[in-house]
Amino acid sequence: MMMEASFDTEESFDDPSCLSPQPPGCVSPARRQIKEVKETKITINCVTFPLPGEGPEQQLLKPKEWSYCDYFWVSSAENWGKAKQMQKEMSEFIHERIKIEEEYAKNLSKLSLSPLADSGEAWTQLKKSLHDEAEVHLKFSNKLHTEVEKPLLTFRCDNFKKDLKKYDHHIADLRKQLASRYASVEKSRKALADRQKDLEVKTQQLEIKLSNKTEEDIKKARRKSHKAGDDLMRCVDLYNQTQCKWFEEMVTTSMVREDSSFSFCSELRFFTTTTTLRHETDMFNQSMVEPVDQLLQNVDPAKDREFWVRENNTGDVRPVDMDI
Repeated sequence: MMMEASFDTEESFDDPSCLSPQPPGCVSPARRQIKEVKETKITINCVTFPLPGEGPEQQLLKPKEWSYCDYFWVSSAENWGKAKQMQKEMSEFIHERIKIEEEYAKNLSKLSLSPLADSGEAWTQLKKSLHDEAEVHLKFSNKLHTEVEKPLLTFRCDNFKKDLKKYDHHIADLRKQLASRYASVEKSRKALADRQKDLEVKTQQLEIKLSNKTEEDIKKARRKSHKAGDDLMRCVDLYNQTQCKWFEEMVTTSMVREDSSFSFCSELRFFTTTTTLRHETDMFNQSMVEPVDQLLQNVDPAKDREFWVRENNTGDVRPVDMDI
């Protein structure tokens, strides 16, 4: 991804056109080159992207797969947060269902022990059926906890979490380093512009012979301009190296997240426990849960990923090297 920087200081800073007076509004070739770079590329959150229509067309890294590594280059942290939030909300939803089932079972059991209407075999059988139904709902709530809620909660503690934590840590460090490198580039650009301006002013003073020391001053100014150019070249190179490392970590992390998403999507089938147990608690309303059961059986990780990417993607244009 990273390209070798090419910057000939002798041609850029010893060019006669750089030393001669410039018409108003005209800038030296080196400064004009910087202006052109800013018109073809843009920096967003310290990451360099090509402007629309500029540079070669970028092909997707994983065409036709709706891969995370192709659609979240502008910003991804917020979307990863959405995934975590969705998982949390799912577990909270099941937890609330468990509480309702437990409370319902408790009330049914309490009613089955009521002394009211305590006469006749029919009433006795009715109360026994309430007691049995209470047991079924209690079993349902226990199963929801052990086979649905608990797997949802512990899913975040598997190997994926360890891997993602490691990669997220690396990405955070590289992000900080990238911001620092970008700040150094901007500082170096300003320093170079200042040195070139100083060189132009001293060149003008030489031509109108304002001082006997001007020629020596020009030599010093030229050396400083050369040094500023070298510093800028070094800063841009370090920035591009860091951005390249960040790019690689982002792609790797996307792959890990896709594996995690695939596994989690497959694990959604444990929600069939809900429908199975629901059949046990309400044999008369099977038609209400059968559509849900069928949908859960047909969970497709690829379609789930496509839906997620379409809803939350931030951009498929990948970073490019910064120019000098």
